[in-house]
Amino acid sequence: MDIRHLKIGETIRFEELEAVLDALRYQKKNLVELPGEYSIRGGTVDIYPVTYRMPVRLDFRGDTLSLIRDFSPAEGRSFTSFEEIFLIPLAGQFKKKIRRLEERFGTFEPVEGAGDLKRGDFVVHFHYGIGRFLGTKQIRLEGKKERCYAIEYANSEILYLSLKEPVERYIGGSAREPKLTKLNTREWERIKQRTRTALHKVAGELLEIQARRRVQQGFAFPEDHDWQKKFEAEFPFRETRGQKRAIEEVKGDMETSKPMDRLLCGDVGYGKTEVAMRAAFKAVTGGKQVAFLVPTTILAEQHYILLKDRVKTFPLTVGLLSRFQTAAAQKAVVSSVKTGATDIVIGTHRLLSRDVEFKELGLVIIDEEQRFGVRHKEALKKMRSQVDVLTLTATPIPRTLHMALLGVRDMSVIDTPPRHRMPVRTFVMEYHENIVKQAIEREVERRGQVYFVHNRVENIEKIHEKLRNLMPGVRFGVAHGQMPVEALEKVMMSFMKGAVDCLISTNIIESGIDIPNANTLIVNRADCFGLADLYQLRGRVGRFKEARQAYAYFLTPKNWVMTLDAEKRLAAIGRFVELGSGFKIAMQDLEIRGAGNLLGHEQSGFIHAVGFDLYCKMLKRAVEEQKNRLRTEDSDKP
Repeated sequence: MDIRHLKIGETIRFEELEAVLDALRYQKKNLVELPGEYSIRGGTVDIYPVTYRMPVRLDFRGDTLSLIRDFSPAEGRSFTSFEEIFLIPLAGQFKKKIRRLEERFGTFEPVEGAGDLKRGDFVVHFHYGIGRFLGTKQIRLEGKKERCYAIEYANSEILYLSLKEPVERYIGGSAREPKLTKLNTREWERIKQRTRTALHKVAGELLEIQARRRVQQGFAFPEDHDWQKKFEAEFPFRETRGQKRAIEEVKGDMETSKPMDRLLCGDVGYGKTEVAMRAAFKAVTGGKQVAFLVPTTILAEQHYILLKDRVKTFPLTVGLLSRFQTAAAQKAVVSSVKTGATDIVIGTHRLLSRDVEFKELGLVIIDEEQRFGVRHKEALKKMRSQVDVLTLTATPIPRTLHMALLGVRDMSVIDTPPRHRMPVRTFVMEYHENIVKQAIEREVERRGQVYFVHNRVENIEKIHEKLRNLMPGVRFGVAHGQMPVEALEKVMMSFMKGAVDCLISTNIIESGIDIPNANTLIVNRADCFGLADLYQLRGRVGRFKEARQAYAYFLTPKNWVMTLDAEKRLAAIGRFVELGSGFKIAMQDLEIRGAGNLLGHEQSGFIHAVGFDLYCKMLKRAVEEQKNRLRTEDSDKP
């Protein structure tokens, strides 16, 4: 029998390891669940040896095998470390073991061609409710053999449904498992009716807001000025298809007399800022002022530098209002905004203070509105009724929700990546000084820069000292929100200008920071971050103006037993590495964290009751029914 050993310290390239596993007849999967399966994610390889009670995880430093440990797929916990493992071919006697593990699925076969659906997943059907997917089975229907879904409902009842039936994976927005529906009862209809009633209220509110906006008179901006073409021609990149579409939609809104309230969604690094800058330029050439509102002082500073550079050949004035400035500087900006001397002002929530008055405000651009507090959102609501508003978000809107909201919310989606953009090579592994040293030095050698994210202010200086001693030839800088304003501004400007090789910071760099030369990211204690935060952080790298491979290292403490949710988050960030993964990340985050942030906490219970996809379809139907009711009421009026 051909037995393969893998030992700690052994050097083997991933291509060689994959060839070995294929020769042993192991199957490559996204996640391992059964003996004889393996998966490769970044610098981690999971293998389920046929003679082991649990799968094992192999961690690599480069091509060197550094750690072997087993883990529970259900709990994400590690129990035992190994010096070496033995891999035996997937022969006949071991297939019996696999069959025993599959017994709980009976004689059902794995599904093919049903997207992400896996055996054991919860699924939802509009007419029958929530069940557990067992696989597929050939059964005889009306004298003909047909392959059907096998779905288990309450009381172990199994329902066979044609593959043409609309069965979807259940996403409930809650960590708790859903209750299986009882067949042949009114239970599922009652749940749907309660949800339908709640959705009609939501749809009514959405349509009421839209109706109010329609009757309000805003400012109709003129068609593009000659300067607009010149300004847009100076964009150093070629616009993507998604950017062009979004630009046209925004300009179309601005040229009507109805106040614009458009949401611009786009994955991290997909060029939302350029769309916003073109809208701002159009507003100024149309005789109005622009307020560009961002969640952090660092992002305000960067947008300010970028926009000042873009308009330097035009007679436009750009101001900055944030805590980076002295009281005197803030007073001067507030005064120039009031007199109309400043055309575009970029700032944090400081822009919403009572002393800030505009002479002729025409456009408000809001970057990541969900990061502002309740009081600030109330101020933004008032603005919406008076001026054009463009909101940018990197939190992707799942397609089903987008379709549900069409007609009640103006929405643009940038879904095409910039040219030369490459997926960020992602590693999820345990912390080791050599990994950090190699990653930083490799980036610096190619004249690039590094983000090292450590989200604890109390010991960030210790990390700085440790890394400086480890790599005395590397120029380090430290940035966090509790630093004096002048010191924070100084280090950020040094990093932007390339005078700092590696920026050690908290997650203040998470939102919108765009430094194309920074192409390696290291996140310490990655298990402490939310999935959306990890994805946003990874979006800070991979923005180089030419094709250049970027790297992201998500590190956890050595021999650390993580929570199940942390394990899921890190598995997801390691799995979803292709461009445009934000939509998959959003759905995965919805499963792990809940749906409150996306749709409001009061709707979470209804989403859990029927599943996210069905909720969105019911919302779409409720919107259409409310529209029809309003049309009927209008036609009945004398």
